[in-house]
Amino acid sequence: MSGPEISILIPNYKTPDITRLCMRLLRKHTDPARIHVIAIDNGSADASLDYLRSLTWIDLIERQPEPDDTPSLSHSRALDLAMERVDTPLVLSFHTDTFVLNSRWLDFLIQQIGRSDDIAGVGSWKLESKPWHKRLAKNVERHLQSIWYRLVGRDLSLVEGTAAHRKYLRSHCAMYRTDLLRRYGLTFSADRDTAGRVMHQRLVEAGHRMVFLPSEVLGRYVVHLNHATMVINPELGARKGSIDKGLKRIRRVLDDMDAEAVLADDSLDRP
Repeated sequence: MSGPEISILIPNYKTPDITRLCMRLLRKHTDPARIHVIAIDNGSADASLDYLRSLTWIDLIERQPEPDDTPSLSHSRALDLAMERVDTPLVLSFHTDTFVLNSRWLDFLIQQIGRSDDIAGVGSWKLESKPWHKRLAKNVERHLQSIWYRLVGRDLSLVEGTAAHRKYLRSHCAMYRTDLLRRYGLTFSADRDTAGRVMHQRLVEAGHRMVFLPSEVLGRYVVHLNHATMVINPELGARKGSIDKGLKRIRRVLDDMDAEAVLADDSLDRP
């Protein structure tokens, strides 16, 4: 195939070190001839934007915020804006707090979406691997919540994880067939609260399969620092307890990845 196989869409907002780490790991573990990287800055006006401007191997869009933007909507709109520049058969939504772990990651995802022509997208619901006792506790919590909802007559679909139609491929690492998104006129911002949820539902309704990859499988190839942007930028609405807990989690993951060595290697910024 001549030209890139896939476009990778990466919204950015005020995460200088994380943005640098994301881009360098992507560059380190990916053949640049195979990808078209489109970064979309959401009005950061900080060092993360300066860094993106310095990269000659990416396509940068400097998006101007809209009056009714919310954190979720600005993210979705950034992805939609980038879609206008996509001319590859596959497209991948990605976060600046998603990090590539090894050079097999792209082949793995392409293999998963290529298993059948009726697969429209692959990704995950939540890209996190919890110890067995925490998974057990969460399952017990959902079971008890379901019992309570039945007793009080509440909608059981409101219990997290119990309604299949409420699960969707999260935008932290979700691959789609571009032609299907265009065929059905789908956008990430169709749901104002969550990027990609309506897109996922419409593809399923059209008869396509959306494949959820287990966290322990996808986690061999990429890692996601869930809500890192909100933790680093409290003005987006994160609670203090969540921020303190999130910062500890971020430091632990970055230490495990030897992030300092990657951040010190500016050769990864050059084409």
